[in-house]
Amino acid sequence: MSDQKDRVVANGDQIRVNYVGRFENGSTFDSSEGHEPLEFAVGAEQVIAGFDRAVVGLKPGESCKVVVVPEDGYGIHVPDMVVEVERHLIPDNEQLILGSMLEVSMEEGQTLEVQVVELSDAVVVLDGNHPLAGKDLHFEIEVLEFV
Repeated sequence: MSDQKDRVVANGDQIRVNYVGRFENGSTFDSSEGHEPLEFAVGAEQVIAGFDRAVVGLKPGESCKVVVVPEDGYGIHVPDMVVEVERHLIPDNEQLILGSMLEVSMEEGQTLEVQVVELSDAVVVLDGNHPLAGKDLHFEIEVLEFV
């Protein structure tokens, strides 16, 4: 058996990582700092594709920086998923705060999480895209260990 310190990350491995995710302007949108490390099975679609691929070939203790494009992240921003709704059609018990997430029922019976992106006395604009859709995501990832 090869020495564990020489083992590189491959699909199917369960690993723990620390990471910081930033937008192009440098502001942080997510981080494991102050939390437990992220644990996931490589190649099992538990994290976005670009993040998953970035760790393959690394050894514990190694780090990488990667820019994940929308197609390998949360997808492209689809304009048809942004809708304007008359405010009176939204139940009074819903908290309407700019940036908040609402769960809406679709005609087919599914639910969709949408974000309030514009708000006025007359209308509410809801965006069904993932909040990180359409964005290049800059990650710094450190592989900590195999689990």
